[in-house]
Amino acid sequence: MITITQRLLESRPADADLVLPFQLRTKSRLRTALPSGEEVGLILERGTILRDGDLLLADDGRVVRVVAASETVSTVRAEDPLMLLRVAYHLGNRHVALQIGTGWLRYQHDHVLDDMVRGLGLKARVEQAPFEPEAGAYGGHSALAPHTHA
Repeated sequence: MITITQRLLESRPADADLVLPFQLRTKSRLRTALPSGEEVGLILERGTILRDGDLLLADDGRVVRVVAASETVSTVRAEDPLMLLRVAYHLGNRHVALQIGTGWLRYQHDHVLDDMVRGLGLKARVEQAPFEPEAGAYGGHSALAPHTHA
């Protein structure tokens, strides 16, 4: 088993990918596996949230790139920005983690939330996609302001 205890800040070519859904990317202690089946132990600083594209350094010197796995999400699209803003407000009022894009927003699928969105006049489409929610006002980089490994 390889052990990973640190995130790299500089860019390097990756030797392997570690594909994880968002829920597992929020864990600082995790036993998982690379797509090859090789076991990995993450022992990161508490509170670490791994983002798609982050680079990690394994104890054997290999560089491992974090890849956001596709997972079941609900995506809401709207041409009317006010309607989308209203849905974002109500989801945020329920402390739902949101990924925000131009003309759309995404959250981890929940049929109760999908019903609420429908009641607000929009449709939530259930699909498989990577989930990369906003980090929050105090949580570091976000999908709208991508980080670099330079």
